Amino acid sequence: MKMIIAIIQPHRLDEVREALGHAGVQGMTVSEVRGYGRQRGQTEIYRGAEYQIHYVPKVKMEIVVDDATAPKAVEAIRASAGQGRIGDGKIFVFDIEQAMRIRTGETGDDAI
Repeated sequence: MKMIIAIIQPHRLDEVREALGHAGVQGMTVSEVRGYGRQRGQTEIYRGAEYQIHYVPKVKMEIVVDDATAPKAVEAIRASAGQGRIGDGKIFVFDIEQAMRIRTGETGDDAI
């Protein structure tokens, strides 16, 4: 099993969710987060005054899939979240040792 963590722009969430559905992903956890990368924040103008925003709002998606689905899910995220601009986001893939569904006690791939 693999855990995929993707940090994407908030306005791309619906497109990514739809693409993941077509790739066979059945569930995910989504959190609103803030951070910065190479862009080091951004500058905005409000009522004529310039403000430096150090932490940019992003969406963090956490998805656990079986090994066979992982490459399709990663490609679906990349294709639907990417716009070719700085700040599009990152994708991280981790190995998952064990998963258990609390309600039934199922483990492994059956739990996801």
